[in-house]
Amino acid sequence: MQTRRLAASHASPDGCARPSPETVSDSSTWLTLAAYEKLQAELVHLSTVGRVEISARIAEAREHGDLKENAEYDAAKNEQGMMEARIRKLTHLLEFAEVREVENSGLVEIGTVVTVIDDDEDEYEFFVAPSENKVEGMLLASPQSPLGDALLGSAPGDEVSYEAPGGTFTYRIAAVRVYED
Repeated sequence: MQTRRLAASHASPDGCARPSPETVSDSSTWLTLAAYEKLQAELVHLSTVGRVEISARIAEAREHGDLKENAEYDAAKNEQGMMEARIRKLTHLLEFAEVREVENSGLVEIGTVVTVIDDDEDEYEFFVAPSENKVEGMLLASPQSPLGDALLGSAPGDEVSYEAPGGTFTYRIAAVRVYED
């Protein structure tokens, strides 16, 4: 099932509203190949080495006697639960991930880098992608965030506005390019 994002205001220079493009289906998450491989490596590590290490910590803590008053045992069991939750999350995420190339349509879409200029003429560059695609040194605008939602479907020259807890913010789209690893 495809979704359309219509909550944000997309005004082109001629004043016409432009709807956001269709996005990745609700059940899938768009990932760069690098993000997919990184998450897959994390899953393999947690499922193998991580499980062995936590089992050893639990066994060692058991040897210290009464489990009811054993803080080391409780901490190891809590860590095991958090690790298993992360394994389930990664398994689900990778099972439904959409790894694909982004075509250069000239519009802001998931997988593009957009250069914007604010009201003070300050320039910012955002990578528009789900948070699992975080790239060190690059600002991320998640499609689910007010900013990311506002940017989707815009083109150079467009002006977009979005509501955030700090007020209403407006950016002018200066450039759009496809993200490259």
